[in-house]
Amino acid sequence: MFNINQRPPIYDPIAVQPMRDEILYVGFKETKTSEEIDKFLENKNDETTLVFINSVCGCSAGSARPGISEALQNSIIPNNLITVFAGQDRDAVDYLRQKYLSDIPPSSPFIALFKNGSPIYVMPRYKIEGRFPEEIADELKQVFNNVCNGVGPSISKEKYDKLIHAKMCGSKIPLNE
Repeated sequence: MFNINQRPPIYDPIAVQPMRDEILYVGFKETKTSEEIDKFLENKNDETTLVFINSVCGCSAGSARPGISEALQNSIIPNNLITVFAGQDRDAVDYLRQKYLSDIPPSSPFIALFKNGSPIYVMPRYKIEGRFPEEIADELKQVFNNVCNGVGPSISKEKYDKLIHAKMCGSKIPLNE
C-alpha cells in the first residue's frame, strides 16, 4: 500500500545498504511498517524477539552490528530477530519508540529484547559506544542464556565466517536528495 505521508530517509539509501545487509545476513527481518512491528511484538506467546535499531553511526553501530552478529552464534538465541533503521525507516522507528519503548529515551543504535510485548532487556547507545564488539556479544549471550529458548546459531559457522562487517562512518554518508 502506498503511504503518501511516509517521510523520506535522511541518508542515501544506497550508501547505507551495506549496513542493512550486514544485519540481514545474520537472520534479522526488516520491519518498515507499524503492522510488521506489531506482528512480532504484539504476540503474547512467551517467545523472545530481539529488536535492533540500526544506525549510520560508525562508532557505536560499527560495534553493535558485529557484536550482535557474534552473539547470534550462541547456542541459545531469541526466537525472532527484527530490525528497523534510524534515519531510514523513520515512521517505523517512531512507531516502535512511541508504542513499545515510550518510557526509554530514544537512541540509535539500540538493542532491546522483548517478551510478550514488553522490553525485558535494553542496551541503548550509551551502553554500546566505546565498547568492543566482543564485549557487546558477551553481554548479549548472557542475556540470551538467561531468558531465551530459541535454538542458535542464527546462521551456520561457515556462513558467519564469510560475513564482512560494514566499516563506515555516518558523517561520510551523503544525505538523501
